[in-house]
Amino acid sequence: MNTIAETDRRHLARAIELAWRGRGRVSPNPLVGAVLAEGDELIAEGYHRELGGPHAEVEALRAAGDRDLKRATMYVSLEPCCHHGRTPPCTDAIRAAGIPRVVVASDDPSEHASGRGLGILRDEGVEVVVVDGELAAHARLLNQPFRKRARTGRPWVLFKSAMTLDGKVATRSGESKWISGEPSRGLAHEWRAQCDAIAVGIGTALADDPLLTARPDGEVPRQPRRIVFDSLARLPLDSRLLRDARTSPLTVVVSRAAPRAATGALAAHGAEVIVATGENEPARIVSALQQLGGAGVSSILLEGGPHLAGAFLDAGEIDEVRLFLAPLILGGRTARDPLEGEGVDRIASAVRATELTCEPIGEDLLVRARLREW
Repeated sequence: MNTIAETDRRHLARAIELAWRGRGRVSPNPLVGAVLAEGDELIAEGYHRELGGPHAEVEALRAAGDRDLKRATMYVSLEPCCHHGRTPPCTDAIRAAGIPRVVVASDDPSEHASGRGLGILRDEGVEVVVVDGELAAHARLLNQPFRKRARTGRPWVLFKSAMTLDGKVATRSGESKWISGEPSRGLAHEWRAQCDAIAVGIGTALADDPLLTARPDGEVPRQPRRIVFDSLARLPLDSRLLRDARTSPLTVVVSRAAPRAATGALAAHGAEVIVATGENEPARIVSALQQLGGAGVSSILLEGGPHLAGAFLDAGEIDEVRLFLAPLILGGRTARDPLEGEGVDRIASAVRATELTCEPIGEDLLVRARLREW
């Protein structure tokens, strides 16, 4: 275990805090924050503000101006990059500034990174400290979408639903608006703005004719991609999703069974159509996610309905669950459950959350369950 001083912990915690400010703005890049300090003295700080813009380390170096950094330490939430991408390598900037010490909160699991930047800095005589423990865990958690896509090629999936006390998401007639309260719906729009894409099944698209846009209070850096899982290409050409498909990206995921004329019509109206392959629905879910990840989608907010959510669960592709539990009881044998699919035969085979938290949101209770960590 790497032992660091309390001063180091404070500056590194600040770097992690800064990284959060890039949410919804930098994907598919990771969230990164950086702090320059000399002992207790804070010299400068920065974070990755927007895709294609300067990285956190460069932002901090620019903020330091002409300050002599020969005795400074750089604290960064993710290991500095060493490759040419949209911007030059951050390792070059650190070496050029003459910084003698770098403290890092988490690794970068990307194929072009994975410790290479740290090795370059060490070869140049820079002292590199990679921490573990609570700070490292926090740094990894803020970049779960980036880490999953780096390791698997597929987006991180957050399943969101609102349910009653008896576990229902709609009445027996199919009515679901609104189970959750207004504060909960406002928070869900913030999550939409932070994710790369929002996904629903064709049943939800047909029943609700949704827009699937992010409408939180405040600025929205960019609208997420809308995704409809529609195996037979049944999405109506006059749907609200298709009306603005040329300005707000829309992807329709179909199967090989979809009629060519129908998929051609969707494409002609501005939708991107991808064909998911596989012998069953979970396999087609994985196929679709692999293609979406290859197109740069790092995170998906899965909003349902129950059939699609169950297929994602059967495929093992739900990484986190957020459930709004409302103070309502519906009853009814045919009222809808949040998750369908095949499920498991034995309790021992159930998916178990690795972390569970609860908090009140208005009159609702928000339950967050992380199912895996990347």
